[in-house]
Amino acid sequence: MNRLAKIKTKFVCQSCGTESPKWMGRCSGCGEWNTMVEEVVEEKKARRGSAFVHTTTKQLKPERLSNILSQEESRVFTGSGEFDRVLGGGIVPGSMVLVGGDPGIGKSTILLQTSARLAARGEKVLYISGEESLKQTKLRAERLGLPTQDLFVLSETDMNMIERVVDEENPAFLIIDSIQTVYIDEIQSAPGSVTQVRECTAMLMKIAKSRGIAIFIVGHVTKQGSIAGPRLLEHMVDAVLYFEGERHHTFRILRAVKNRFGSTNEIGIFEMRESGLEEVLNPSEIFLEERTSGVSGSTIVASMEGTRTVLVELQALISPTSFGNPRRMATGIDQNKVALLMAVLEKRSGLLLQTQDAYLKAAGGVKLDEPAIDLAICVAVASSFRDKPTRPTDVVIGEVGLTGEVRRVSRIEQRVAEAAKLGFTRAIIPKNNLGGWTYPPGITVIGVESVDEALRETIPF
Repeated sequence: MNRLAKIKTKFVCQSCGTESPKWMGRCSGCGEWNTMVEEVVEEKKARRGSAFVHTTTKQLKPERLSNILSQEESRVFTGSGEFDRVLGGGIVPGSMVLVGGDPGIGKSTILLQTSARLAARGEKVLYISGEESLKQTKLRAERLGLPTQDLFVLSETDMNMIERVVDEENPAFLIIDSIQTVYIDEIQSAPGSVTQVRECTAMLMKIAKSRGIAIFIVGHVTKQGSIAGPRLLEHMVDAVLYFEGERHHTFRILRAVKNRFGSTNEIGIFEMRESGLEEVLNPSEIFLEERTSGVSGSTIVASMEGTRTVLVELQALISPTSFGNPRRMATGIDQNKVALLMAVLEKRSGLLLQTQDAYLKAAGGVKLDEPAIDLAICVAVASSFRDKPTRPTDVVIGEVGLTGEVRRVSRIEQRVAEAAKLGFTRAIIPKNNLGGWTYPPGITVIGVESVDEALRETIPF
């Protein structure tokens, strides 16, 4: 009598990829709850598209790095200056770009717009949607007013079929929407599982590098805002772009958190309209257009986002606490940074903040995390605490140390030049940044050594 072979299974965390022979309520790798999913253990056999199986018999020999000829990568412009900026100057052939963001924020919209622009210029583009039918894709393109006569579309989720179509059509650009919907039939796991995402990405990477096809893949995000699936996914691709912004607001920020061909932390600003995502050429004006003059707790800072200078309004509201422990809340700013700077103000400047609730915000929905915003946070907090407004034409730049000193920052010339271009008349900067460069006309540059000195310059007593 023949006995059926026992099916071996394992439990895999869908957040980090940790494997376990038995089910656990909490993953031992990432600490997430209820993420362990049972998967069938496959036999060790060569799978089509696997990145870990090599059948070639070609003899490999390492080369000296000095003997390798270096050349500038040719780039293809997308027709959107903001999108090209985030990519580092355009699309590099053979690259693989991961685009992530919340549902409905505009990932599919920007890729469909980019595909239509490239196709209208004579480039062969293949847009593969695993979430929409061909009719749904057509309706979305018509709603956005996009030219569709030269754009090829396909609704398919089987990676083997996708590879066959790519071999037949040989496109220059390939869009996969989304990586969580495609699957390899030889793998027993469900689409979107750790194994499927890893192997499908490896298969797409092989297609991109071997054929020189630029591939864009859409990635879903978890409740914590990170790309769903294993962290290996972000390590495998050449660039990772995140869409930021509120779904109910019109402005979107596309940020590069990884880019092998350009600057990291570069941002592009877009506005969602009926015709799709349109680029914002001067984001500083957008962030400052609704600023109220003559109100305490408002300060302007010149922040560097990649290679671009963005002027942002920092707002602070300081009010007496009703509880034993004062609250410290921040939007767009690191909350630990706020607590640290408030401690510096209390210790070095004599502001009694231990009985005050503090609420801080970077207006416009932008997120700021560089050290150069420290001094502006201190000025905004002190302005709200004293209930005295700062000058509306002042811009404040500088890093603050624990002893209350103001430390130099990078690219001070570019920051001050952007402030002068938008009509600001005074720039409060670290004293160590003075000298060695030409000040723009129309703006007075004042150097300060400490937080106390900066407060005397910006807030009248």
